[in-house]
Amino acid sequence: MTTPTLEPITFGELPLRIEDVLALARQRAPARLQADSAFRERIAKGARFLDSLLDKEGVIYGVTTGYGDSCVVAVPLHHVEALPRHLYTFHGCGLGKLLDPAATRAVLAARLQSLCQGVSGVRVELLERLQAFLEHDILPLIPEEGSVGASGDLTPLSYVAATLSGEREVLFRGERRTSAEVHQQLGWTPLVLRPKEALALMNGTAVMTGLACLAFARADYLLQLATRITALNVVALQGNPEHFDERLFAAKPHPGQMQVAAWLRADLAINAPTAPLHRLQDRYSLRCAPHVLGVLADSLNWLRSFIETELNSANDNPIIDAEAERVLHGGHFYGGHIAFAMDSLKNLVANVADLLDRQLALLVDERYNHGLPSNLSGASAERAMLNHGFKAVQIGASAWTAEALKNTMPASVFSRSTECHNQDKVSMGTIAARDALRVLELTEQVAAATLLAANQGVWLRSQVEDARPLPPALAAMHEALGEDFAPVIEDRALEGDLRLCLQRIGEQHWRLHA
Repeated sequence: MTTPTLEPITFGELPLRIEDVLALARQRAPARLQADSAFRERIAKGARFLDSLLDKEGVIYGVTTGYGDSCVVAVPLHHVEALPRHLYTFHGCGLGKLLDPAATRAVLAARLQSLCQGVSGVRVELLERLQAFLEHDILPLIPEEGSVGASGDLTPLSYVAATLSGEREVLFRGERRTSAEVHQQLGWTPLVLRPKEALALMNGTAVMTGLACLAFARADYLLQLATRITALNVVALQGNPEHFDERLFAAKPHPGQMQVAAWLRADLAINAPTAPLHRLQDRYSLRCAPHVLGVLADSLNWLRSFIETELNSANDNPIIDAEAERVLHGGHFYGGHIAFAMDSLKNLVANVADLLDRQLALLVDERYNHGLPSNLSGASAERAMLNHGFKAVQIGASAWTAEALKNTMPASVFSRSTECHNQDKVSMGTIAARDALRVLELTEQVAAATLLAANQGVWLRSQVEDARPLPPALAAMHEALGEDFAPVIEDRALEGDLRLCLQRIGEQHWRLHA
């Protein structure tokens, strides 16, 4: 288990930010539950109100009725206690790959934060056990496929409900174990879920929201990395830094576009003396980089708003208003905002892949790279005919870009009527979030390839007699890259370099513009 390095994240205290979920997902901060008596009383009051309704034989969806279109079926009071187990049992039909540990922690955090809003009718003990799962890193094994995003993430979240109850399997201390074994090892008694508790755990948007938090953080770093790669390519391709002039961008003042241009000016030390320009205008993949990357930069604010509002909301059904003694039946499980955010992010990120792929295509082509060797080979003249440098890497980057672009089709337009036409309009938010993570994965691969190629191009420029010194930020980046990646002189298999570069990107290893 990773040793936490940040202050604890306290649930039930303040709204969470994406960075809080990220810290929990990466085990950089421990999870705590608000100890304040007023908070705990508010949670307990909802559970007591629900019990009082049961005593009065009130009709409550999913508590005294069946689920979905079966809400017209009354459940006798002597069967009410058995209903939660039936809910998570019949939803145990997920397929596909398992969510990785970081994603699973993000899901647990998102569900706990929603239940801490105090309107779900659950006990404090349930919140404490969810917090304990995070604290002890007990991770339900959750198949990633099977959610239509309304009613929430029912099937994947059934694995959370089941493992809290001592059923199914978890990852614990690096081993796949039954939940019952782990409970026994820790001296815990598995929960017996009370009426409404399985529904409260499952009928929400925690999977798509947890994944969206991870996707946002990766996209934010990718934006900065793509800007740094562009700056390296301006140097490698002897581009025109005046394309990023401050006065030029004041004439079209999209804030994100202006920010990217400012980062490029800083990276290129644009106020320093420059060599005479070979041409007035570079190709669009350099000249218009702020305009491409700026759209992502400008979108991060509203993406954050959508994700964090969902994260800090009560998104199950029904809502239990203990103060007013009302049960409010609605549709807060519908993940439309996350679906739209993730469908949009896919397009934004895939455009970054396309931009970097075009820059890489310029780097390897001696017709367009302004004097660099073909395919960026560092081989000597007498061995140049044998060596092919980054030729295959560019082909791979083109394949990854094509796949990223293919995956930009919005998931939210594929709503399907399900569950006997009760769920006749659904969000597909979880599919959108999974797609966004796949597009990010592919784009990070393109970024890794282009970063290594850009660094090779900068190194090749440095080998000529009249080479100009790199601006400070780029010199530091070039030096840092040199610690991991040797120049390509004779051909070598670059898979290992690419995988290490991807690892560094995943770790957010390089301090960039933030």
